[in-house]
Amino acid sequence: MGKDKLRRFAEVSTFKNVVQMDAGKPFQGNWANGFFANDNPVVLELACGKGEYTVNLARLFPEKNFIGIDYKGNRIWRGAKTALEDNIHNVGFLRIQIENLLDYFGPGEIDEIWITFPDPQPQLSREKKRLTSSRFLVMYHPLLKPGGIVHLKTDNDGLHAYTADKIAELGLKLHTRTENLYQSPHADEVLSIKTYYEKKYLKDNKNINYLKFSFE
Repeated sequence: MGKDKLRRFAEVSTFKNVVQMDAGKPFQGNWANGFFANDNPVVLELACGKGEYTVNLARLFPEKNFIGIDYKGNRIWRGAKTALEDNIHNVGFLRIQIENLLDYFGPGEIDEIWITFPDPQPQLSREKKRLTSSRFLVMYHPLLKPGGIVHLKTDNDGLHAYTADKIAELGLKLHTRTENLYQSPHADEVLSIKTYYEKKYLKDNKNINYLKFSFE
């Protein structure tokens, strides 16, 4: 591991807006009041990477709480540091494996889930690792409040189509589907947030897919 990564790992462990997996589960079922000290809605971004989407959502919606989740502390470091430097108090980060979500959040605790540009895991043998596989969708359901929304934003046409099929297969409610977000009427201020990687995809003339769905 490079010196820069080691430095970031060490530094992120001192950030007050980051909860590490070895800290136990002090906020399970109580993130709004326990971590953010308010009773505002809680929104997750899964596999948040550097936390660009998480931080920008927090800027747009100060009346909501945002938690970026990723396993790699050297990535979380960037978003967490930006939030601290810019005094954005409605954003936090949780360093865990997404497979363990149910251990860290209580039933009905989450209002929305964002999945932005996840690894599409294209190999059939890795289907269970796709963040919109049946395995994960079943996990998200009890965490969401009734009517809670899931958003998927991806440049991968295969993952988009796969997720749409899962929505239909499981009888979920599809609210929005587009295979070319920026040529659709759905590209509002929120969906137009662009991460570093999305900007690269757009430069390569890739289309951006978007799905919005719920369990009720």
